[in-house]
Amino acid sequence: VANEGGKHWTINEVRALIRVWSDKNIQQQLEGTVRNKRIFEQVAARLQKFGIDRDWKQCRTKYKNLKHEYKSAKSAQDSGSTSRGMKFFNELDAILGHSTMDQASKSDN
Repeated sequence: VANEGGKHWTINEVRALIRVWSDKNIQQQLEGTVRNKRIFEQVAARLQKFGIDRDWKQCRTKYKNLKHEYKSAKSAQDSGSTSRGMKFFNELDAILGHSTMDQASKSDN
């Protein structure tokens, strides 16, 4: 079976994906839905404008993987573990930090 993700994402491709994902409009759409093919078709279309040729499935898979990796890194950090840092942690924290960790941010203030 072919790897659904296809070829590896370059750092620039991941940055572009995060840039599109950080759009408030995209975030709001993603928050309220499970069937998100149309949203990732929009994401893929925007990446195309940056010259990045990825289909919606690749974008969704990468999004899910990044989100999972972020949550793992975040919970390791919260438990006091100083495990390896995640490459795009700060960028993802800016997007996901408010929604996934509302309680944690309140206690930080």
